[in-house]
Amino acid sequence: MSETVTITEAAAIQIKEMMKQNEEEGSLLRVAVKGGGCSGLTYGMGFVQEAEEDDLQFEQNDIQVVVKKEDAAILNGTIIDYKQSMMGGGFTIDNPNAIATCGCGSSFKTAANAGTPEEC
Repeated sequence: MSETVTITEAAAIQIKEMMKQNEEEGSLLRVAVKGGGCSGLTYGMGFVQEAEEDDLQFEQNDIQVVVKKEDAAILNGTIIDYKQSMMGGGFTIDNPNAIATCGCGSSFKTAANAGTPEEC
């Protein structure tokens, strides 16, 4: 199976640290797309104990990743990175399928899926 999402080494280090801090070692990282936000779709990431029947599962930098099959096309080619600056650090998500994002950068839409926009 091809990998839908790429997790950079910097992001993997941070994710592993979060797993350790939250006693989630051995968990899977779920990357998801949900309706909402100014542009219609938002990203979600969290830890789960096991994959569901309709999940795609793959490994990136020693992290087991799960993505729902219905989200795979929207996330295909997405790169998750972690950037550190003087103001702190945070994850960045570069999705080549996003054709529009909101001003705050937390939501997006694709040509095939406008999601469910909310008032900003």
